[in-house]
Amino acid sequence: MAIGGIGAVSALLGAGSLIGIVASVLAALFALLTIAMYKYGYILMPFFTRGARIVQIHDSGYEVPPGEEAILKKVENSYYASVFLAVNIFESMTDKSPDEQVAYNEFFERAISGVKFVTKFSMMVYVKDLTKYRESLETKRAESQLRLARERDKPDPDVLKLDRFEREAAMWDAQLHRLTRGVKPMAVLCYVMTTGIGVTKESAVATAKSQASELRSVISNALNVEVKQLNGAEMMKCFEWEFMIPTSAAEMDGAAQV
Repeated sequence: MAIGGIGAVSALLGAGSLIGIVASVLAALFALLTIAMYKYGYILMPFFTRGARIVQIHDSGYEVPPGEEAILKKVENSYYASVFLAVNIFESMTDKSPDEQVAYNEFFERAISGVKFVTKFSMMVYVKDLTKYRESLETKRAESQLRLARERDKPDPDVLKLDRFEREAAMWDAQLHRLTRGVKPMAVLCYVMTTGIGVTKESAVATAKSQASELRSVISNALNVEVKQLNGAEMMKCFEWEFMIPTSAAEMDGAAQV
């Protein structure tokens, strides 16, 4: 809140005259910056730290490099870097037949068996609040249908993208249909964590990012899901969830919007 203090001092100094006008303007700017940092610090701080090449150090001994693509920690003479991936699942197992469920599980096991490094899958499941949920589903369905239409209109559409967009649109349709039957809406948030080791920070991060790239390819191809690497505030939320998760559906919904 030091910025707010500077704004207050500037306001006190500004009593008429040109200096006073300048001081008043500075006071207003610092006050706005204080409010912005208080409400949106989790967005603004990553921007400033990347631009100034600042390394964030946490009390637990972990640090975040300027690029904010990994979490780092030094253990004896080695560095460990962890990278997080978000997995967007467009299908529900309840919509599949017993044979399809078995095949889906086999695809997953076959994909993971080929990974030679330790991988952590985390999944949070909660019952969503029906308030505005239907409107949200209809919006997402419209967006997925628009992406599908755009891909279809391309001269050379990507077959994999078409299939994924069709599944995504079908998923939103199925969820809306279940709501009309009185089924409680369940939400799933899934992310993957992998850790690389190196003698320097840079080598540890490079190893972790290489493993993450392999995981993205394996998971997306085997399960036909969307996988993306998380950076900045999104990555930090996953890191925090390793220690403590949201306690309510409303809190979970707010966290998942980052």
